[in-house]
Amino acid sequence: MPDESLASQYLTAKQVAELLHVKERKIYELAAAGEIPGTRPLGKWLFERAAIYAWLEEFGPNRAGGGRVEPPNVLLGSHEPLLEWTLKESMSGLATFLDGSLDGLERFARGEGIAAGIHLYDPETEAWNVPFVRRALGSKPVVLIEWAWRQRGLIVEHGNPKRIDSIAALAGKRVVSRQETAGSQILLKHLLEKELPEGSEIAFCKPVRTENEGALAVLEGEADAVFGLQSVARQFRLDFVPVIQERYDILVWRREWFEPPLQKVARLLGSDELIAKARSMTGYDMSGAGTAHYNGD
Repeated sequence: MPDESLASQYLTAKQVAELLHVKERKIYELAAAGEIPGTRPLGKWLFERAAIYAWLEEFGPNRAGGGRVEPPNVLLGSHEPLLEWTLKESMSGLATFLDGSLDGLERFARGEGIAAGIHLYDPETEAWNVPFVRRALGSKPVVLIEWAWRQRGLIVEHGNPKRIDSIAALAGKRVVSRQETAGSQILLKHLLEKELPEGSEIAFCKPVRTENEGALAVLEGEADAVFGLQSVARQFRLDFVPVIQERYDILVWRREWFEPPLQKVARLLGSDELIAKARSMTGYDMSGAGTAHYNGD
């Protein structure tokens, strides 16, 4: 059996190229010139992980001046049911602190975690997540990686007795609200401003902090609807009215992406096991999983 602890000590030329955001050919040129630490057993270049990080701190494009404080192994941001399953299934060892997309982005920028799950819609550009990351982090060494497109809409009682079939139909209804830092609450406010009939009002219920709490409020008759995920509606056996597809991305520090916790998650991307789980939960499109939508330079 291969020694995994030994294998994890080394990076390939391709991995180093991704880490530095350069072409793989450039890594071979640097290694051949002795400008980057590497070794060539049996003719194949390998790069000791610790040596590459030390080189980065001293000479590389991501050096941080007075040294770099490594963020803790924590996933921040928005709760995502399929990602939650993946963290457990991959045995990543990552802890979570999930209090909404905006909260996660702000904490990530302060170095409070190695990754943040976000789904933030920008009405001006009609783009997902990238404008927010660009404004918050600029050219810092981060990568925004697609997790999935998710079906979001209105979770309503079984049988939909209130005949809620659109955002406009929420007028006069009791609607679950989320915390202000939640991506779903930001998107819902935008859609209400755009589609709710003028002069209409909504009776917002006490805010909840998770997708599951919102669905539970509908199930127990405390609300008529919640703006939630199709997968959560299925879990609670409630009806679902589709409204929009949203893109959920994972924002990571480029260096931490190559560390074991996130690599364990990455290995499940595109796997038959993950795709099967997504299909069983419903409401997911995983065809673009792993695509990088932003790469800080």
